[in-house]
Amino acid sequence: MDAPARPQQDELAYAGLQTLAALVAAGDVSSRELTELSLGRIETAQPTLNAFRCVRAEAALHEADEADRRRAAGESLPLLGVPFAIKDDMDIAGEATPFGCSGTFDPRGEDGEVTRRLRAAGAVIVGKTTTPELGQWPFTEGPAFGATRNPWSTDHTPGGSSGGSAAAVAAGLVPGAVGSDGAGSVRIPAAWTHLVGVKPQRGRISTWPDPDPFNGLTCIGTLTRTVDDAALLLDLLSGSHDDDVHRPPPPTESFLRAARRAPGRLRIALSLRIPFSAAPTRLDAAVRARVLRLAGVLAGLGHDVEIADPVYGLVGASFIPRAMGGLGDWAGRHVAEPQHLDARTRHAIAVGRRLRPLLGAARALERPFARQVGRVFRRFDVVLAPTTAQPPRPIGSIDGLGNWDTDKVMVGACPYAWPWNVLGWPSVNVPAGLTDDGLPVGAQLMGPANSEPRLLSLAAQLEAEEDWAARRPPVTSPNGARVAA
Repeated sequence: MDAPARPQQDELAYAGLQTLAALVAAGDVSSRELTELSLGRIETAQPTLNAFRCVRAEAALHEADEADRRRAAGESLPLLGVPFAIKDDMDIAGEATPFGCSGTFDPRGEDGEVTRRLRAAGAVIVGKTTTPELGQWPFTEGPAFGATRNPWSTDHTPGGSSGGSAAAVAAGLVPGAVGSDGAGSVRIPAAWTHLVGVKPQRGRISTWPDPDPFNGLTCIGTLTRTVDDAALLLDLLSGSHDDDVHRPPPPTESFLRAARRAPGRLRIALSLRIPFSAAPTRLDAAVRARVLRLAGVLAGLGHDVEIADPVYGLVGASFIPRAMGGLGDWAGRHVAEPQHLDARTRHAIAVGRRLRPLLGAARALERPFARQVGRVFRRFDVVLAPTTAQPPRPIGSIDGLGNWDTDKVMVGACPYAWPWNVLGWPSVNVPAGLTDDGLPVGAQLMGPANSEPRLLSLAAQLEAEEDWAARRPPVTSPNGARVAA
């Protein structure tokens, strides 16, 4: 690939993974320069956005210098010398993994599989991003680290649970990040920060050292500004650890190649119906209008778009025991001081313990639910749906609430994403526009098992029409310095 012309320094932050990698490979910019830029922007933004739980400044600069030595010696890797961030539920040797919790956590002895693959691609890992306690809320806030704020409006959450990763990418602190998605935790913050968020097929990216996180609900996903960068990351991160429970078949073509080809004429089901929900929910008019607009764009691109809903039924019967059981599993293995957990977390763990006898049945229900929901793909290739029911919520929306009131706020805002975690199927959030108040909202492109190539191809076609990456958030820090162009 020919290196692009070098951008001005204030443009480097938004140049994207592949552009930065090409600049480093050509010797037009050093990894140390990029890493210092990233670390400087993180330092400036942290008092406002609070996107990072751990910043590895010294280690990252050492990795950057090593990347520069490797490039000078003729080595070539896809992300050599490019700054990157990971969510704080993934392991880095020498760093703790508190997963949003308070208390004492020992440093991990070795890299998790995602970190290992990022290093193998040459990335410089500048830090670990914030997440709510055990990733259980779509609001990245908590007593362990405070509140992470949205670069588009610091009065609002960036979503969660991968909110720190989303805020960091949206504000140009890093060109890409990974998160985890157990009920929408990549797609929701992507929607609320104007990013491309990919939840791939379950097991596509190894979750090792946890072979079956949250009883099969959780996947590792990507957060980027463009589909092309998301596809590259999927290519680099895909693959199984020998001990993974979920091992999907490899794709028939690279994800990057799929993103760069035309999707052909597709049959798209526009689904606005909210799946099964125990709490009151409704689709906000502003979100509805922007998803309908996006459906019109797809129709204008030549696709057949028709209103149709998957039959979700009681798919929540599989989700609840698995999710609550997963909280207890993770806390039991890693939390030495459970008294520091939020009272709502302790309550949810207790409920999960009581539901444990139902866990086998909940897992067994996945197959009939997949047949039931999957009938929609007899007529359609892709389902288009809102990613969330509401625009980004204000900071502090669940402060001081009990479990049921917290659930009502959470489910009311984010009822759309979780069924695809039960099924393990891929889904891609794409930006759907801004509300009249300037808040981002998103839409999901959802497919059946192993359909990432089609979803990425369609998302890239939309991106070419919409030019999402040209929009940047307007955040400034308390001292007036600009942290996002």
